[in-house]
Amino acid sequence: MSAVGPPDPPTSQPESVQRLKSLLRKSVRVSINDGRIFVGTFAGTDKQLNILLVNADEYRIGGERLYVNSEGRFVGQIMVPWRLIMSVEAQLVGGYTAREDDADSDDENMYS
Repeated sequence: MSAVGPPDPPTSQPESVQRLKSLLRKSVRVSINDGRIFVGTFAGTDKQLNILLVNADEYRIGGERLYVNSEGRFVGQIMVPWRLIMSVEAQLVGGYTAREDDADSDDENMYS
């Protein structure tokens, strides 16, 4: 008799899941459609692809009145609705790169 156990979990994950996991605990900058920018540590997404940031700061650039707050405002933990997001940028050595523009662009979407 041989022991039969539960099946092994799949070893490979889709590239989109791997890309999301690589962002965990990384600093990201999220720009939303009203001109605000949130900079914080990427903590994950939910099923609707809203983005969760922790230790986040809010910067206001634009809007109806020109307002630039270079110091930002600490907001702590924030859930940014996917429908408001214009771009997401991950911070790599030397600055923010790896920009992922909004879902309407022709480029590959990081959450597809």
